[in-house]
Amino acid sequence: MMVDGRPLWSLNASELAVAYAGGLSPSEVTLATLARIGGVNPRLNAIITLDKAGALQTAENSARRWKDGRPLSALDGVPVTIKDNILAVGLRATWGSRLYSDYVPDQDELPVRRLRDAGAVILGKTNVPELTLHGFTDNALFGTTGNPWNPELTPGGSSGGAAASVASGMGALALGTDGGGSIRRPAGHTGLIGFKPSRDTVKRGNGFPAILYDFEVVGPIGRCVDDIIRTMEIIAGPVWPRLLREPASGYPRIAYVPNFNGAPVDPFIRNVVDRTVAAARSLGLDIELISQFELAEPLGRIWPIISQTGVAWLMERHAGWKQRVSPAIAEMAVTGAGYTARDYLDALDTVATMKRSFDALFERFDFLITPTTAAMPWPAGESHPSTIDGEPVGARGHAVFTPFANALGLPAISMPCRVAPSDLPVGMQIVAASNRDWPLLAFARDHENRLFHHHWPPR
Repeated sequence: MMVDGRPLWSLNASELAVAYAGGLSPSEVTLATLARIGGVNPRLNAIITLDKAGALQTAENSARRWKDGRPLSALDGVPVTIKDNILAVGLRATWGSRLYSDYVPDQDELPVRRLRDAGAVILGKTNVPELTLHGFTDNALFGTTGNPWNPELTPGGSSGGAAASVASGMGALALGTDGGGSIRRPAGHTGLIGFKPSRDTVKRGNGFPAILYDFEVVGPIGRCVDDIIRTMEIIAGPVWPRLLREPASGYPRIAYVPNFNGAPVDPFIRNVVDRTVAAARSLGLDIELISQFELAEPLGRIWPIISQTGVAWLMERHAGWKQRVSPAIAEMAVTGAGYTARDYLDALDTVATMKRSFDALFERFDFLITPTTAAMPWPAGESHPSTIDGEPVGARGHAVFTPFANALGLPAISMPCRVAPSDLPVGMQIVAASNRDWPLLAFARDHENRLFHHHWPPR
């Protein structure tokens, strides 16, 4: 069955709500999506735990509600995937690590429970790198996830499985986490919209231990801004009305930063984002180029302290951990154990200093625009590109644009720039001041059709 000549699995959440109100059954959509998973997932390895029976039962219940004119929400009956580091009752949650290979939670994390209460059809769990600490998606339990645009390339990480599921039609929406760009960069690599809310916007409840201080948040990945907004209305719960009180900017002042402190950016990314900024200016948007930008530079020095001490602390809770984690994680743990409390507090003090600098920036500007990533997708089994634009880079060279929003608790969104159908996707990141989630989403929605474009992978 199709709607307007399109297969059911290709409809986004907003389109599904209209179709359900018109008589389409969530059961038909779920069956079509499960068939799509069966045909596509073996090639991509995005969904690693599938709850076919649970999804079909939820869809059947949703179909009855829509038939009776009593849907629970705009996401009632919409197929959704859940990242494997977010707990969903009865579904194995491994965090991509053999430390948790047999863990099956007996309760949902709060965002998952809110999705269930809204009637969403939870299809299963999506693949992650071990402990969600890397910018590609691979682990010893499930292997490597490929990018729907080219399975030989990475979709990024750590929400690589989540992004690959939505980009390939294996679910209309995905719930991911973002601790340093883990929603936004995979969205950028797969032509999707990925939203990282402000800190404390989406409460989590019980879950895996927090090893990135309070930098990591839960957020949605989708194919249109309206779907992101509909999801936020649900997973933010009682916080959402407060966010709506933040007034949208009628004539926003925007800063455009094409690179951070001279760090290399892939020429194709640079050209596409430059072109998008030029198109935005042609629409009358006030965008100021900032060619020298060093405000985020201190983060490169302290990021290893936060992440590696977090890993060291986690390993202390697991006997025999050295035989159960990858060499990369073991190395992080050993290095992290060598840091002192003073090192950690110095890192947090650096974040506080950065916050004051960015507060001053957002007194001048409503939004900050950057590329989402500094590199195009690289081979799927490699942890990071070794060079960008001919310059050697380290493990975080591709990820320079995103972590500051996590450290400072700022809302940020990645939007898919317009590129030729045969080109790999390129994302543009837009960041706002803390708790300005709604003005940011409203701005993205207002300019979505004029500046950005979601299109499907070629196969």
